Amino acid sequence: MQASHLHKRSLLSIWIAQPTGYVWLVKSWCEIINKDAVCTLNTLQTNACALEQVRRERGHPQLQLQAMRGFLERAGLVVEELDHLNIIHVTGTKGKGSTCAFTEQILRSYGFRTGFYSSPHLVQVRERIRINGKPIGKELFTKYFWQVYGRLYETKDTHGGSMPAYFRFLTILAFHIFLQEKVDLAVIEVGIGGAYDCTNIIRRPWVCGIASLGIDHTSILGDTIEKIAWQKGGIFKPGVPAFTVKQPDSPMMVLKERAKEIGCPLWVCPELEEYPADSGPLRLGLAGHHQRSNASLALQLSHSWLQRRVSPAAGFQPSPIMGSILVFSNSTSLSSWAVGLEDTEWPGRTQTLKHGPVTYFLDGAHTTRSMLACVSWFSEVASQHERTTGSVSAGPVVRVLLFNATGERDSAAMLKLLVPCHFDFAVFCPNITEAIASCNADQQNFNVSVENMLTRCLDNQRSWRLLNGQEEKPGDQLLISRDVLPLVAAECCSKTLVFPCILSALQWLSQGRDSILAHPDKRVIPVKPSVTAKAAPLRDATGIHVLVAGSLHLVGGVLKHLDPSFAS
Repeated sequence: MQASHLHKRSLLSIWIAQPTGYVWLVKSWCEIINKDAVCTLNTLQTNACALEQVRRERGHPQLQLQAMRGFLERAGLVVEELDHLNIIHVTGTKGKGSTCAFTEQILRSYGFRTGFYSSPHLVQVRERIRINGKPIGKELFTKYFWQVYGRLYETKDTHGGSMPAYFRFLTILAFHIFLQEKVDLAVIEVGIGGAYDCTNIIRRPWVCGIASLGIDHTSILGDTIEKIAWQKGGIFKPGVPAFTVKQPDSPMMVLKERAKEIGCPLWVCPELEEYPADSGPLRLGLAGHHQRSNASLALQLSHSWLQRRVSPAAGFQPSPIMGSILVFSNSTSLSSWAVGLEDTEWPGRTQTLKHGPVTYFLDGAHTTRSMLACVSWFSEVASQHERTTGSVSAGPVVRVLLFNATGERDSAAMLKLLVPCHFDFAVFCPNITEAIASCNADQQNFNVSVENMLTRCLDNQRSWRLLNGQEEKPGDQLLISRDVLPLVAAECCSKTLVFPCILSALQWLSQGRDSILAHPDKRVIPVKPSVTAKAAPLRDATGIHVLVAGSLHLVGGVLKHLDPSFAS
């Protein structure tokens, strides 16, 4: 099988060398090989050697970085080469991805060629590796994938058959692509933690940032915020400037101790309101009050990077820094920076999509802290939309929650925070885009069975019903016929439903009123008439407001169906 992959890689190079009359054939071939690359990548999710690596290294986390260096060298790279990427390294529990997006946009607006590595992806794995803000194209992804995979595969027999796990491989691939594409800088988002994350093989970043801290990934990072802060501070490097947002006292103390121990100058970002506003209030491309601290951190990271990149004669005079003061001097103009902040896009985070009478509010919040921010944002923006709808029509607006959570996340705690939003319906489904075998390979997860995913949904449904004072009813009803999925979910109450896939949930809650979902090309998932009857309020409502939250993978699956640009 692997030999055929390498054969396809060589065939692709032959086809590309042909005259332009064969472009259409090359395009079709690239589609096939891109899918083949993604399917091969997915095998690294469950690679037996990779799983053994994780088990072996869990008790000795320092081995993770040692193993990463080995894989990097087998792929034809050395750690010293990464110094040429002029890296901005960012970690945090909540907001690190948004901070990276702000930072990348600001520096791109100055004309720099940017690389941006993030996780997870929403719809297609190529989203994780961006050049100038755009996911790398299918042809380039395929070309570079087989270059890296081929080198690793060809050397695996001399290294005990080992191949890097999924995230490690993508990190190596991102470094390779950014070097080959000669970016001016690379914004690198940490995967999990910091100290032992595989991105931390970076030796000399230009600047580091830590976004808001909270409790997440406790089995890996520790069960207290202080232990998590210690892990996050592991990205600090001697002499490299670092910035963080305001944190609770105890984790802030840990960060300061880590910075002192490592020899890293650390500053705390000011509130966004403290910046000189020569052009009026700063407007952000990302909604939600919590994005303001992310924007402040991005401003400091961008400013620090530019100080090193641009000569003082170009207008960026090094600022005196003492304690946690404002790095920007009062004379610094923010007008050019403001454009970057306002133009920032980061799909799936406090995002609103209006499709006729159905409005979707999407946020990948998956911790209690991020869910608090999500609830605050949704309550404000949904109320604004409802007031607007009410001024046009006197009919009711129905609120629907579409929720899922994965891994070790505390679903019940997140759901408890959502109760005050007063949803008319709560809908639960796994992160399966469609209930058919041919669903998007980029979104397949082989580490969790369908049965386990649906069981988790049923548990979430029970939690929601208990939180709302509803009694459990015996005699669950099947929502989808058994010829669609071998295991299907059930309905226990008229206000809560579980569906076996994202498409079936979206079709039910939109009731044919979303033209994208009602398109003739969309496969209609059949449900029982009794379930359709329960949707009468959705059909009669003036508007339907849907909050999608709990998992970025869920948000990605929803965007695949709602936004054609993601599916293409």
